[in-house]
Amino acid sequence: MTMPADLVIRPAVAADVPLILRFIRALADYERLAGEVVATEEGLHATLFGARPVAEVLIAEWRGTPAGFALFFHTYSTFLGRPGLYLEDLFVEPAQRGRGIGRTLLVHLARLALERGCGRLEWSVLDWNEPAIRFYRHLGAQPMNDWTVQRVTGAALAHLAAGG
Repeated sequence: MTMPADLVIRPAVAADVPLILRFIRALADYERLAGEVVATEEGLHATLFGARPVAEVLIAEWRGTPAGFALFFHTYSTFLGRPGLYLEDLFVEPAQRGRGIGRTLLVHLARLALERGCGRLEWSVLDWNEPAIRFYRHLGAQPMNDWTVQRVTGAALAHLAAGG
């Protein structure tokens, strides 16, 4: 696949933090989860560009205008004995969709995963998001129907950390 001539995919830099937060909020609006976003520019700066970054971000620009992003981090598969990449967020501005931006971001991530010796690229998608599910299936993604995500957060996380 060749990248569209009008598209640039680049690693985010610290100056992109306000843009990253804007994309996160736009994604949350789309996913009907806007009330759950508590991220701040300060927190994103610390976790993405601080002394110990825990995730990375790619920025997609269409003709010099920010059009989307992908936020990802490394995981590890004990079964494979190799690292993996986990795509936490993928978002393309609604007005920019249909130009191959989301596909190009995923191709970029797949290539990055292979360059880094990763055995897999994974992500989650909301059950109701049929357009995204169709898009992912078209790319060759397979659902992991036997697996259910488990999460501990907030007070439950504090309770567990205190001994449960």
